[in-house]
Amino acid sequence: MAVPGFAPRLAAANLLKGVMEEGRLLSDLIHSSHGPLAGLPPQGKARAQSLAANTLRFLGRIDTVLDQFLQKEPPLTVRNALRLAACELLVDGIAPHAAVDAAVRMVKANRQSRHLSGLANAVARRVAAHGPEIWPELDPTPLPPPLAKPLARAYGRAAVARFEAAHEAGAPLDISLHPSVDVEALRAALGAELLPTGSLRLTEWGQISAMPGFDEGAWWVQDAAAAIPAKLLGDLAGKAVLDLCAAPGGKTLQLATAGADVTALDLSPARMERLRENLSRVEVTAEIVVSDALDYQPSTPFDAILLDAPCSATGTIRRHPDLPHAKKNMALRGLLNLQRDMLAKAAKWLKPDGEIVYCTCSLFPEEGEAQVETFLATHPDFEQIEAVAEGLDSSWCDARGGLRLRPDYWAECGGMDGFYIAKLRRKP
Repeated sequence: MAVPGFAPRLAAANLLKGVMEEGRLLSDLIHSSHGPLAGLPPQGKARAQSLAANTLRFLGRIDTVLDQFLQKEPPLTVRNALRLAACELLVDGIAPHAAVDAAVRMVKANRQSRHLSGLANAVARRVAAHGPEIWPELDPTPLPPPLAKPLARAYGRAAVARFEAAHEAGAPLDISLHPSVDVEALRAALGAELLPTGSLRLTEWGQISAMPGFDEGAWWVQDAAAAIPAKLLGDLAGKAVLDLCAAPGGKTLQLATAGADVTALDLSPARMERLRENLSRVEVTAEIVVSDALDYQPSTPFDAILLDAPCSATGTIRRHPDLPHAKKNMALRGLLNLQRDMLAKAAKWLKPDGEIVYCTCSLFPEEGEAQVETFLATHPDFEQIEAVAEGLDSSWCDARGGLRLRPDYWAECGGMDGFYIAKLRRKP
């Protein structure tokens, strides 16, 4: 007989396995037609996804609690079952009997670990009894050393501790608005906060498509930091703009609603289909090009190019807690070469007085500040100009004029994704 709620928990365990053993991202596992969520109803999929993500987000604290009650390391199947139970008990506030029973059932369901069901029962019960006393005293989940060490060299250990706190706090929902929208009316309808840069932020929300203004195309989901690069291009009315690496389309929507003649380019047909859907909903148009950027050749040059380059995505851990566990060793060389080549290509496609906004959602200076420095050294006909837009804190700007955004900025209202953003102009 099926036990209510067990299937989503088992799916969450398989999501953990996919991330931690196979190095796969949650987004890939979740959208796989044969993945752990296949066959679950929508509510079950949402529960499994939430439980796996929360377990990964708080993994360091969870393991610290479990280690208080484990005399030796159990098989990973057993540890993951206990991790899920601890997350339900200490993060989600699930009733102890349900969380403990699920852990025991999960261990029994595996032939290799079923003999350890008694251990799972005992440890889960101790977590239920004593975990709530231990939990508040623990530090936020640390980044793995391959991530923490280079970030500490770049920003200092105290800053990395603030990053870790921001990652564990998670991300609220940010939305960008169509320029024609009555901002105050929509803010009130959504119960949102208006951020200094013009995005709206919600700390509580339900089904996205059921929220006021969605069907009317009044807004789209986009982290407040990710909305800044397009704002740096200023008045775009009537200008030809290329959005490189455009999917899923937030920046394309910004450019198109600002009056630009947009060409949106991306390698992924599936992600570009989402972009088409969003363009239709917001009732704007763009030329869609599915292509490798390095193979693309425009027929005419552009007034402006927005390059949100492929990167390590280390600035997005607050919303993607699986990233540090799926990518334990960040191999940057291939990404750095790709970023360099794409930036060089973009420079060739620009009108004589054109501008490039280059950005990466990475915290590694190699993908941001250093990449721009290399570009300027090899392209003496370009200069970097100060990145200026409404609501930006002047302390975020470096000596060259680039913007370094970090997850601990705006910590009092929910943080932001980490980005580096540079505005480059061909010299007159």
